[in-house]
Amino acid sequence: MPAVMFTGLIQAVGTLHRRGNGVVVGGCGAFAPLAIGDSISVDGVCLTVAALVGDGFFANVSEETIRRTTLGVTADVRGVVNLEPALRLSDRLGGHLVSGHIDGLGKVVSLEELPLSWHLEIQWQSSSFSRFVCEKASIALNGISLTVADCSESGDKFSIAIIPHTWQITSLKSLCEGDLVNLEVDLMAKYAENLLRNTSSTLFEENPSAENQINKDWLASHGWS
Repeated sequence: MPAVMFTGLIQAVGTLHRRGNGVVVGGCGAFAPLAIGDSISVDGVCLTVAALVGDGFFANVSEETIRRTTLGVTADVRGVVNLEPALRLSDRLGGHLVSGHIDGLGKVVSLEELPLSWHLEIQWQSSSFSRFVCEKASIALNGISLTVADCSESGDKFSIAIIPHTWQITSLKSLCEGDLVNLEVDLMAKYAENLLRNTSSTLFEENPSAENQINKDWLASHGWS
């Protein structure tokens, strides 16, 4: 498990803007006091407090973070971000295990207000992680723990039902069609796939003609019904 974890339950909505080789995040009063070295989820991205600034902090941002997340564009577009401090061992896990390591970006396809909720449809920019998305799976969107309501067969496009509480306390209400969002798939799904892939490698070495994939026949032969 990663050393730092989050739950995807947002505790504050703050602001973000660029400063030199990093970003300044404000609006952390809800979970003050902050300390140098603390880990904070900013729109789902795990950042480290490098310096205290007013009611927030300064954090360095690497080229990898800028390339893979919305932090490279948020400061120029919205500047409104979801905030969550790192999970303590004594805290309740009300959402799901979130590492703060973004897998990829998604684009808002549509956002529709319904009588009881909001219907949000997202499409992955890259399909590399779409295989981890399935109906009723957990996914972190801009750091928010959400449940997939429906998805395409490939998982590259999926929808989420947003309840009024989540709408009110997060930055989701500032989203518009075409906006980019940070996505992190269920951590347990990635670990499970890696474990199964490593376990199956022996089978493929013994039988080079076998297709390099986990299918129903392989699962049945290994005790899965």
